[in-house]
Amino acid sequence: MGRPHLPKDVGRGGRWKCHRIVINGILFRLRTGIPWRDLPSRFGKWQTVFDRHRRLSADGTWEQVLRAVQADADAEGRIDWSLVSVDSIVCRAHQHAAGARRRPPRRPDKRARPTRHRSDEALGRSRGGFTSKIHLASEGGRRPLAFVITPGQWGDAPQMIEVLGQIRVPRPSGGHPRTRPDHLCGDRAYGSRRNRRYLRRRQIKHTIPEPANQRANRQRRGSEGGRPTGFDRQVYRRRKETERTINGLKGFRAVATRFEKRAYIFQGTVTVAALRLWLRS
Repeated sequence: MGRPHLPKDVGRGGRWKCHRIVINGILFRLRTGIPWRDLPSRFGKWQTVFDRHRRLSADGTWEQVLRAVQADADAEGRIDWSLVSVDSIVCRAHQHAAGARRRPPRRPDKRARPTRHRSDEALGRSRGGFTSKIHLASEGGRRPLAFVITPGQWGDAPQMIEVLGQIRVPRPSGGHPRTRPDHLCGDRAYGSRRNRRYLRRRQIKHTIPEPANQRANRQRRGSEGGRPTGFDRQVYRRRKETERTINGLKGFRAVATRFEKRAYIFQGTVTVAALRLWLRS
């Protein structure tokens, strides 16, 4: 399924090692979270496996494969657009994740797309210590549709619009990709007025509890405060679907604990984990 998006086995300088062996090594490390140098010898040289993962993360190949899998699932009617939930995951960063050089990473070749370099490398300090945060949107089938990686201390509400902007499921028959869910569900952290205006502008129904401070301010203003926001408890119960998606992602040790120094490599690691959840279903 993803072979058309992978680089050709024969490149400049000689033949590449078989994609199947290398990707099996990437998946093994994703599941176990071991250092790259400790990869079993049956996957070949660890440097080859790591370099392949770095290249595919840098040029956006993993994202292309994920979108292709999502497009096939949508064509078969296996994506539940009736309710999409948003939430975030805090991933503890290992001490080896610090110390990246403050310069843009080298592009694999001239034809590759630029890498998504961040000056902060999506690392920050929060209550959990040295952390990164994954903001994601998952569909009703408990599979991630899109995600954004930020430093651990960044709030959830400001990232909701960016996460929804990352949802782009291509249509194999042609036309614009699917970008808008029918209904959105989130906890009270996403209940800002800015988010609600954005959802109303895009005509997306939503079930988000009203924060206590907003409710108190509205009641204090009386009739000028406007009507209370609608809230459906039965729909809100389905928010557990995104919790199960989070549990599925954190089942991969390389996602639960971040070891990568570069944000774009960790982005590729999370993308491979999301791709694995889609292929399992």
